Amino acid sequence: MRLMKWLVGGAMLAAGLGAGGYFYWNGGQKPPVKYKTAKLERGTITQSVTATGTINPVITVQVGSQVSGIIQSLFADFNSVVKAGQLVARIDPAPFQAKATEMEASLQNAMGGLARARAEHAQRKLDLDRATALYEQNLNARSDVDNAKTAHDTALAGIQIGEAQVKQAQALLEKAKLDLQYTHIHSPVNGIVISRNVDVGQTVAASFQTPVLFVVGRDLTRMQVDTNVSESDIGGVTEGKSASFLVDAYPRQPFAGKVVQVRNAPITVQNVVTYNVVIGVDNTDLRLRPGMTANVSIVIDHREGALRVPNAALRFKPGMTRGGETGGQQATAAGRQEGGKGGKSKPTVWLVNPQGPQGDPVPVEIKTGITDGAFTEFLEGAVKEGDEVIVGLDIPRGPHAGRAGGSLPPGFGSQPRR
Repeated sequence: MRLMKWLVGGAMLAAGLGAGGYFYWNGGQKPPVKYKTAKLERGTITQSVTATGTINPVITVQVGSQVSGIIQSLFADFNSVVKAGQLVARIDPAPFQAKATEMEASLQNAMGGLARARAEHAQRKLDLDRATALYEQNLNARSDVDNAKTAHDTALAGIQIGEAQVKQAQALLEKAKLDLQYTHIHSPVNGIVISRNVDVGQTVAASFQTPVLFVVGRDLTRMQVDTNVSESDIGGVTEGKSASFLVDAYPRQPFAGKVVQVRNAPITVQNVVTYNVVIGVDNTDLRLRPGMTANVSIVIDHREGALRVPNAALRFKPGMTRGGETGGQQATAAGRQEGGKGGKSKPTVWLVNPQGPQGDPVPVEIKTGITDGAFTEFLEGAVKEGDEVIVGLDIPRGPHAGRAGGSLPPGFGSQPRR
């Protein structure tokens, strides 16, 4: 009889433990939702605009040729330091020398023609004077005087034509000599040769546009970053703002600069409007090279000792639990309704309410200022420094995490499969 009682009691105990385990492991328990919180603290907030740009010399001069011909010799190469007026290239001068000689001969011919026209004019003047004197003595007819006058005027016109031909020949000779001088190509500025586009023996043609032989950077110790900033961010970018950037060649070395120009000309690519922002950079050590890609960050506002709210707190929204709609969800729905009426919802943070069911959070609307992506400046609201705001859910981890996951809002953990 005693053994039977022990067997019945053991069976009842096992059944109770089994039922309790089944009830426990299949979601019968609804532990309260735990939240991660962060304090409102003071710190530094720096709001910046990021963009990608290209490093270029402040002044770049293209050295070209005004005449066509064959490159006879080069006196500069890549990275050559050149001075203003220095000979950097020479085009074969033989054709231009021959042209100049031809123009000199043409000038001599024109001057000879002018001398002959003057001699002819002198003779015709004597004939006119003689015919006039004879006519006054009634020794010849009036027609003789008229003919002499016509010949005299024709000779005078011949002098004017001869003088014009001389001037024309002189102009052609000067042009031929100028073209001959253009075969010697000089650097217009002091600088460094960035690129060389021709080789000895290459023919350059200057028929429609000037061929570029060299590109000279005037002063590589002063560089600039040409970057494009979108129209949504250009409002806070003004001249004098501080900027920093990184280049792939020195990924751990930031470079500092300042905004020197914000150009008004819009750049539209596929309906996206940007504006060119020029950033001046000191390159005394010549580490920055033309054409490098720069990842730029332009500081548009800065706060020291500002009361900061984590951006995660502004993004947090409470949700549903398995038990139904919580007070936090009701507040969320109300907030959505107000946002729908007013247009854009106001920034809201959530505080833990220890007196509410399962610690339902309480929404508090605040007024915010600048942001750096991680923190936002707090300006006004029913919270103060040191208060803790909710930044997320404290999701359990470990072998029993799936059990508690059923009490989390949608999107925060996984529901057990049934």
